[in-house]
Amino acid sequence: MRKTWVVCGMLVAGALGVALRAELRAPAGLNLADLATGRVVVRDLGYPVGPDSPVWPGSEPFVAHVVATPARQGYFARTVCLPEHFSTHLDAPAHFPGGHETVEQLDIRRFIVPAVVIDIETQVRQNADYRLSADDVRAWERRYGPIPAGVVVLLRTGWERRGAQPEQYRNRDARGVMHFPGYSVQAARLLIERHVVGLGIDTLSIDYGPSQQFEVHRLTLPAGLYHLENLRNLEGLPARGVWLMVAPLALEGGSGAPVRVLALVPQRVH
Repeated sequence: MRKTWVVCGMLVAGALGVALRAELRAPAGLNLADLATGRVVVRDLGYPVGPDSPVWPGSEPFVAHVVATPARQGYFARTVCLPEHFSTHLDAPAHFPGGHETVEQLDIRRFIVPAVVIDIETQVRQNADYRLSADDVRAWERRYGPIPAGVVVLLRTGWERRGAQPEQYRNRDARGVMHFPGYSVQAARLLIERHVVGLGIDTLSIDYGPSQQFEVHRLTLPAGLYHLENLRNLEGLPARGVWLMVAPLALEGGSGAPVRVLALVPQRVH
């Protein structure tokens, strides 16, 4: 979401306890041996980290400085500077008041988890400021079954189609207010009750564009959830049956970090 630290470097509680104690079974048909046969496909859900990555307005720019080349030093290396909340990234609970865990303090068991996908692209086509409602969540559950504890919820809005055009992605009006979809507070409360471990979205923020107080951040981060923002490649993911590998840069004291999010998708899952 917003910028905080700028990272430079050389490139060479209650509900969560329930979630972590939940027995997470691999969905039917998911076998890592099937990666070699193509029966399980790995999909990258993030943007590359570079000068064209999606970024919150006003954030520090991405800067890459070459410090060694094969011709001069015999190898290639750069120094890179970028905000913590840049491109596809993770928000740690410490990002907002009331949250405590920084990136490197998050339990790594929460980084290899099943995911459910809720699709609201139809609603977003009618209203760019649409927010996932509690009724939307209940409707999903009526169709696909209860959202189990210990999952990450991925909200597909279709907004990633704008990802290559920064101004369309931010979608600012004449007053500079951004307009894009997000989660509602009511839906977030319901998902906390379901003991999910994280929320993801294919926009700049878990909160919808016009938000000034970032109400969903202020609710979910103190509850111990993490966020995955600026996701992409969500189209075609099944509603259930996907597993995620979430790999943030383990920044000491970090409020967030760029993250690689990989989805393992069994090809027979519908």
